[in-house]
Amino acid sequence: MTVMAPRQRARVSWARQAWVVLRKDIEVELSTGEVLTTSGFFALLVVVIASLAFYAGPEQRSATAPGVLWVAVAFATVLALGRTWQRERELEALSGILALPVARSAIFAGKAAGIFVFALAIEALVVPVTALLFDLPLGELGPGLALFCLGATPGISAAGTLFGALTVRTSARELVLTVVLFPLLAPALLAAVAGTRELVAGAPIAELGDYFALMGVFGVVFVAGGVGLFGTLVES
Repeated sequence: MTVMAPRQRARVSWARQAWVVLRKDIEVELSTGEVLTTSGFFALLVVVIASLAFYAGPEQRSATAPGVLWVAVAFATVLALGRTWQRERELEALSGILALPVARSAIFAGKAAGIFVFALAIEALVVPVTALLFDLPLGELGPGLALFCLGATPGISAAGTLFGALTVRTSARELVLTVVLFPLLAPALLAAVAGTRELVAGAPIAELGDYFALMGVFGVVFVAGGVGLFGTLVES
């Protein structure tokens, strides 16, 4: 009689683990729509109110529209972060994820990628509305604005995911997240606002490399920091 050796369970790759976390967040959002609905509506409200309050004609649009755009994106992203982490607190969902044989860095990557997707969806909604209300030539500025969104959003998503983990087990979570996060986002947001202002004023993309470099450094620092520190933060 031949005794068969027990089958070994296939090892799941790090990328696959991160994808499972990302897919979970996307599927939950597709079934509820609460994050994109609330944060997207809030961002649009900020843009509309700001356009009524600050728009002073075509000559002032380069000074006003970039700030309005990125303020709306920043606050909407923080709102999305708060709601995303609230889901993990409900019914001890985060504890269930941590109990799985999943790398902590993969959890961070999946959560950050989810925030990245949500933020891009918000930006895809806010940018055209801002261009419409501030009379910006979206056909000319669209590629440059897309590059700034792609340059700034990874760092914002990584920093928000990393420090959003600090709020899981704290009271006054939204206040803590806002107070801690916005100063950290300042380099990326300032670079995005200044670069977008130059773009709207007519500067070619080739002359805006310094802004993309600053956003890139910010993103690399927080992605690397999140991969290395996320496990310590969620288990402390």
